Amino acid sequence: MPIHPLVMQLRFTRSEFIKCLKDVSPEDAVHRVMPMNCISWILGHLANQEQAYWVLLAQERTILPDLNDLVGPGKPANTPPFDEMWAAWYSITKAADQYLNTLTTPVLETHFIYKGKPRPESVGTMLLRNIYHYWYHTGEAHAIRDMLGHRDLPQFVGDMSEAFYRPEP
Repeated sequence: MPIHPLVMQLRFTRSEFIKCLKDVSPEDAVHRVMPMNCISWILGHLANQEQAYWVLLAQERTILPDLNDLVGPGKPANTPPFDEMWAAWYSITKAADQYLNTLTTPVLETHFIYKGKPRPESVGTMLLRNIYHYWYHTGEAHAIRDMLGHRDLPQFVGDMSEAFYRPEP
């Protein structure tokens, strides 16, 4: 089955996010430029959203049960270790892809059921929210890096050869 075009866009967005974090040291990743969170928190926060959407809601399982308490929306600011947040992100996105690889246009129009009630946003809207959330935090991480004095930062949006427009099936 071909990968849905919106899933391809999420993958491209993830790759741009990874490019933004290239060469960030563990020390810089936990440095807070107030009032923003640190880069390691951003990484864990995006992993947390993917876990909530594509692992918990879609697959009814959880990879890292304590992640939401650490980097979830509205939780107190903190500076989690960068290597732990990378490990979380990679394991969660790998698990998320198991579901995302199966998405079709009809499924994108459905709603997850959570605690007996349909979620207010469709699967497709949640996918768009996930993509836009990545772009927000990619820009934020890029700004943090600039404020930390990092030079020769990557250009965004980069090579689109893997993310060109494809009509929905």
